[in-house]
Amino acid sequence: MKSKNLTNGSIMGNIVSFSLPYLLSYFLQTLYGLADLFVVGQYCGVSSITAVSIGSQVMHMVTVIVVGLAMGTTVTTAQSVGANDVARTKRVVGNTVTLFMVFSLLMAAGLVGWVGDIVSLMSTPVEAATETTSYLTICFIGIPFIVAYNIIASIYRGMGDSKSPMYFIAIACVVNVLLDYLLIGYFDMGAAGAAWATTLSQTVSVVVALIAMNRGDSGIRISRSDLKPQRAVMGKILNIGVPVALQDGFVQVGFIIITIIANQRGLNDAAAVGIVEKIIGILFLIPSSMLSTVSTVSAQNLGAGKLDRAIRTLWYANCIVIGFGTFFSIIMQIFPEKAVGLFTDDPQVIVQGCQYLQGYVWDCVFAGIHFCFSGFFCACGWSIISFIHNAVSIVVARVPLAYLASIMYPTTLFPMGLATVTGSVVSVIICVGVFVWMKKHRKFVV
Repeated sequence: MKSKNLTNGSIMGNIVSFSLPYLLSYFLQTLYGLADLFVVGQYCGVSSITAVSIGSQVMHMVTVIVVGLAMGTTVTTAQSVGANDVARTKRVVGNTVTLFMVFSLLMAAGLVGWVGDIVSLMSTPVEAATETTSYLTICFIGIPFIVAYNIIASIYRGMGDSKSPMYFIAIACVVNVLLDYLLIGYFDMGAAGAAWATTLSQTVSVVVALIAMNRGDSGIRISRSDLKPQRAVMGKILNIGVPVALQDGFVQVGFIIITIIANQRGLNDAAAVGIVEKIIGILFLIPSSMLSTVSTVSAQNLGAGKLDRAIRTLWYANCIVIGFGTFFSIIMQIFPEKAVGLFTDDPQVIVQGCQYLQGYVWDCVFAGIHFCFSGFFCACGWSIISFIHNAVSIVVARVPLAYLASIMYPTTLFPMGLATVTGSVVSVIICVGVFVWMKKHRKFVV
């Protein structure tokens, strides 16, 4: 595990070299859910598709909360690497291990105990309730491995290495696909087979990552004293990570509420929304990778006292996401059925899915912009701003407008898709306003 200096050289070059492996990692991680849904769609009925769609959305919420918390480690590690402070880096890594080991065990135990309530809260159609419960129970048991992988990845990325996590997840993805076909296709285990495939493959990624870390040469060796909880170190990790986790969790709650609204419209609408969420998950790979890239690259530069490079990183990343989002939003207006048809051959689900996708896809543009700003705010230690703008957008626009659209347009999902876009527009307005204030008052680093 070798650190990479991102404070020198071409800014765009650093963005590209860091973000591409990160992008591929996100893509491969997204394939977990896509592979599950694709294979289940080939061998099982609509009830199993709905179970995996709902279950994977809950697990996605769990994962983004973990990733949000881990952002505290990524940014804090990057700042210490940028400042060339090896002792501080060791303390950050050691305290991260201690903090998240306890957190993962408590989280797994709590969610397993609440699985029945979660399935009920999701307004899961009765036809899919049993399989959804099985899927979530198995995945919840594997949460310590999900946490372990994401924490290891956050440490690598904070040190400027985005390639190693890509290799770990690539191995896990291959294992997941093979197990999907074995457990779902051959043993006919349905949604439970998908859950076991995901959990076991994640375990493999952790084992591989630990072996690589043990053999790596980073110049950093963690001692027992580094594992001892230190209030200042854990405080900084949590001060950055908790607001990001709350932000990501709140965003997912918003989407889950929208899913519940769709579930109440019937099995076909529920399946359509679940499929489109997977498609959007792919399209959001670029914005998501830019958020993490801006966080790491800007944090290293801020740690080195290079504010101008940190700000230019933000603007370059925005140019990338705007161009990408606009291109694919137009493509999905022309060929939506091609994307939705990859996951089902049910004609009604395809029709409803296309309607939802054509409205929702424009969120790639505006969400991409506020993702980049969120990454910059995290690098500055102002992650609370990211939580605030997302919370406001969900409460005042995304959820209420989705509900109204569902009531006013019961035969189409297109207006519900557009409701998500308005929420991101609100976030962009807030982010730009806060950035202007930060620049005026020179309030860039906490």
